[in-house]
Amino acid sequence: MSAPAPTAPVGTRVRPAHLAHVVLRTQQLEPMAEWWANVLQADVVFKNAFLAFLTFDEEHHRVAIAQHPHSNEAVQDSVGLDHVAFTYDSLGDLVATYERLLAEGITSHWIVNHGPTLSLYYRDPDGNQAELQIDRFATPEQATAFFESDTFRRHPVGHSVDFEDLVRRFHAGEATETLIAYRYDSE
Repeated sequence: MSAPAPTAPVGTRVRPAHLAHVVLRTQQLEPMAEWWANVLQADVVFKNAFLAFLTFDEEHHRVAIAQHPHSNEAVQDSVGLDHVAFTYDSLGDLVATYERLLAEGITSHWIVNHGPTLSLYYRDPDGNQAELQIDRFATPEQATAFFESDTFRRHPVGHSVDFEDLVRRFHAGEATETLIAYRYDSE
């Protein structure tokens, strides 16, 4: 097990490594998944009754399409952009960003181990969501293989994470592999 990567020095700008994916909400999962797969010439790497993950490059998913489970009911904001995700290079970068935002009074409304990612969700002043994440797997192929696992099928959205506890353990020197495995790998 390796020691956690250090956080960036105070005052250093920590930026995402790349735009990870876009999530669209819909009331018509099948036609949306087919349309985006066709337009982007993407592969559907996971699909169930309410989620579809598509990719067209080395990333495990670039577009996700989510259908509200109560699609026959009038659900406000049930279609449109759900969130934009940004990937950071390391857990240290994600922790540093979390701590910087917290110090500025910007708090995450949901922190989750999705399986392929460890993710923090924030809302902008208009209510749009930004997902700040790190990949949990070394390669996109490993993440894609995880989509095919029984564990992911049982929990396709993931598990909430006590990030304050994770940050405390990170600063105490606990191994990154242990920290990013939180919940999924303990099942």
